[in-house]
Amino acid sequence: MDKKVLLELSNGLKIELPVLSGTTGPDVLNIKDLYKTTGLFTYDPGFVSTASCSSSITFIDGDEGVLKYRGHDIADLAENNSFTAVIYLLLYGELPSSEQHKKFLLKIQESSKVSEQVTNVIKAFPKTAHPMSILVACFASLSASYYEKHGNNVNGEDLDFGISAIAQVPAIVAMIYRHINNQEFINANNELSYSENFLKMIFGDAVDNDKSALFAKALDKIFTLHADHEQNASTAAVRLVGSAGSNLFASLSAGVATLWGPAHGGANEAVINMLKEIEQSGDIDKFIEKAKDDKDPFKLMGFGHRVYKNYDPRARILKDACHEVLSKLEQNNELLKIAKKLEEIALKDEYFIVRKLYPNVDFYSGIIMNAIDIPSSMFTPIFALARTTGWVTQWYEMINDKETKICRPRQLYFGK
Repeated sequence: MDKKVLLELSNGLKIELPVLSGTTGPDVLNIKDLYKTTGLFTYDPGFVSTASCSSSITFIDGDEGVLKYRGHDIADLAENNSFTAVIYLLLYGELPSSEQHKKFLLKIQESSKVSEQVTNVIKAFPKTAHPMSILVACFASLSASYYEKHGNNVNGEDLDFGISAIAQVPAIVAMIYRHINNQEFINANNELSYSENFLKMIFGDAVDNDKSALFAKALDKIFTLHADHEQNASTAAVRLVGSAGSNLFASLSAGVATLWGPAHGGANEAVINMLKEIEQSGDIDKFIEKAKDDKDPFKLMGFGHRVYKNYDPRARILKDACHEVLSKLEQNNELLKIAKKLEEIALKDEYFIVRKLYPNVDFYSGIIMNAIDIPSSMFTPIFALARTTGWVTQWYEMINDKETKICRPRQLYFGK
C-alpha cells in the first residue's frame, strides 16, 4: 500500500504528499507538487534533508558507518578487488569476471593516450599554478573531442568517452605534477597495473620495485575508497551542470572545481598542514583546547563528517594501510605520532564523543601520501583522479534518468 503524509496548512488547505521508499535507507517525502498545489517552497540550506535524485550506484548509512558500491561493502571491495575492478563495478553494475576484467583493462590502456592538445594546455600554465587549476582546464579541453563527435547533443549510451576520461586522468595528473616540478613527461607503461603505472608516470625510476608495489597497493585502496560517495558537493555539481545538457567533460570540469574547495577535496591537504602546525608547536593539548573553543577559528581537520555520525568506514581501512606503509618503510614518522595521539585523545574526550567527531578518510589518506613523498598540493588532484570514476558513472545515470530536469533551486528572499 502506498504511504502518504497529510500536510494541513493554517489556512485550512490540505495536501497529501507521497512517501517514497528505496531499497534501503530513509523514506523520502515527495514534494515535487508542493509549490504547484500550495504556493510554498521548502527551505533546506545545503540540501541536508533533500534527495535531489534517485540512484542505484552508492549507498551510505552515516549513523551505522556503512558505505556500499552497487550493494558491495566498501571493506570487501578495498581488500579483495583492484581499483580497475571497482571501476568496472561502478560503470556496469557488477564485478567483472576474469575475462571481462582483462578486456576492460585493454580498453583502458587503448584509451589512455593524452592528446597533444591537452599536453599543450598543461605546458601553457606557469609552474607556480595550483595543480587543480590545470586539471580543470584539461577536462574543459577534452570537451572539444566530445563536441567533434556529438556536437551539442548529449549521448548517454556512448560509454567510450567516460572510459577515456577515467583512462587518461592518471597520465594527466602525473603530467601536471612533472610540469610544475620542471620535469620531462613519462609515457604510460601498459604492462603495469593502473596504480603502478600512475606511480611510474609521477616518479619514474626514483622508486625501487619493492617500494613501488607497496605504494601502489596503498594508492589502489585510496582510489577505491574515493571512487564515489553518493551525492556529495562535487557529484552534485557534475549532475547540476549535466542537467542543463552540458557534455560529460564540461560537467567533469565542474566536479574538479568543486572538489578543489578545502571543505571538500582539499581536506586531506589541510590535515597535513594542521599536523605540521602542531609539530612546530610541540603542544598537542593546546590545539585540542583550541578545537574545543567555539570562539577559536582553529578546526581539527580530518575529524567528523557531514554524513558519517559514526567512524568513517574508509578511515578504518586506511588506518591499517597507513601503518603497513610506514612500518615497512621503517619511518619514525612524527606526523603519524601526532595523528595517533590526536585520535586517541579525541576518541576518549567527551567533547568529541558527544559530537561524534571521529577520524575520517582524509585523516589517514594525507599521511599515506605524505609518506610516499607526494607533495600536499597534489593530494586533491589524486582525489579527483579517483573520483572521476564516480562522476562519470553519476553523469551517465543522470542523463539516462527520465525524471532528470534542469536543476533550479529556489530561494528565501530578504532583499529590498
